[in-house]
Amino acid sequence: MSVAPDPLAPFLSGGGTLVLDGGLATELEKAGFDLDHPLWSARLLRDAPEAVVAVHASYLDAGADCITTASYQATVPGLVREGLTEAQARALLLRSVDLAQEARAAFWADSRRRSARQRPLVAASLGPYGAFLANGAEYSGNYDLDEAGLVAFHRDRFRLLVESSADLLACETIPSAAEARALATLLAETPSARAWLSFSCRDGQRLCDGTRFVESVRALAPLPQVAAIGVNCTAPDHVEELLRAAAGVTAKPLVAYPNSGEHYDAATKSWRGASTAADWGRLARTWHGAGARLVGGCCRTGPRHVEAIRKELTNRQDWTTHV
Repeated sequence: MSVAPDPLAPFLSGGGTLVLDGGLATELEKAGFDLDHPLWSARLLRDAPEAVVAVHASYLDAGADCITTASYQATVPGLVREGLTEAQARALLLRSVDLAQEARAAFWADSRRRSARQRPLVAASLGPYGAFLANGAEYSGNYDLDEAGLVAFHRDRFRLLVESSADLLACETIPSAAEARALATLLAETPSARAWLSFSCRDGQRLCDGTRFVESVRALAPLPQVAAIGVNCTAPDHVEELLRAAAGVTAKPLVAYPNSGEHYDAATKSWRGASTAADWGRLARTWHGAGARLVGGCCRTGPRHVEAIRKELTNRQDWTTHV
């Protein structure tokens, strides 16, 4: 089985940049939904799918070239734990892809909304084991599974999403080297897969588990199925240093979609600090200069952040864009 064509290539050819979306949960909470639940935003795949579609649509309108499905915290064991059958859980995971595609189809059918844009991508989100634990472990890498256990945990969902109609996988918020190796094993088992892999990092040099970021990037870079490598849900202040380190060991496209800069308190399940979208365009310019070709936002960012990125990209003549 051959490696699938790279879905990023039309956006990145000639030095182009692909604009990602922002946080899903942030916008759902703004809409009035209580996400204090083990499934987080994935609960709404069942309870309020129209709200998920609306958030996807808001990011497309803001300028995103790629929207990410609401499957980050959705796993078959997690959904079964909440009362679904295995068959229902698998169907709901695939429903996350369907909802994103529904939003994309509506956007693409409206020539006034899409303007001269390229047809956006749908990335199927595969969150870390820590998201299933729902205890903040994606920000520590403190797991009760070894590498083999992580391979077994991810395998079913990984294959299900690879076989879905999503354009690629977003293996995101990876806090540990062991989990990165587990995902590399699954990629090797699935030659047709295409994925970006992005890490959560504690500072400008290390993953959340303390492993040197550059070593994990170096280990993943040779894999042909890896479409891009980078960081997400990491404080913006660390991103430039991390990207420059990654650029030194791989020619793969780099991805950067940090959180807003606020800090997540796992004990109180709340975010602390302040955030503003005003500087997101300037930051996007900095990250692009450090090597990022996929740029967006993660937790606590929203359409205004994406608009700022899009505006910065389209206003700079030395960047190739698609508007």
